[in-house]
Amino acid sequence: MTELCFRDGIMDRIRAREPRYREGAYLFVLAALEHSQSKLTERRHISGAELSEAVRDLALARFGVTAKLVLEFWGIRSTIDIGEIVFTLVDLGLLISQPGDTREEFAGIFDFDRTFEREYPWSAATLV
Repeated sequence: MTELCFRDGIMDRIRAREPRYREGAYLFVLAALEHSQSKLTERRHISGAELSEAVRDLALARFGVTAKLVLEFWGIRSTIDIGEIVFTLVDLGLLISQPGDTREEFAGIFDFDRTFEREYPWSAATLV
């Protein structure tokens, strides 16, 4: 599989605006956006919840039991981080938002600990 990367200068612009996340985080969110779009019969706006769920599903499919570790390595620790990444890309003109789109719509879509650990499909853990 080919390693994705931004063209020269793009990541420098991103880091100048938002240094908290690694390049992989931005690329993965864009991959999740495309993954979400590919499931639709026609392209349309994707909500914060839909994109967050696509990030979750793609992370589980690609990284399995290590999904949470990979996302955390990139700086993604909650769904609000997905929103921060999206709006950094919007602010730089790399994505387009719709009127009414906010960072806050990404808050609390799912809990990372529960999704990637306690409810992991192969988990034998029975945590209360």
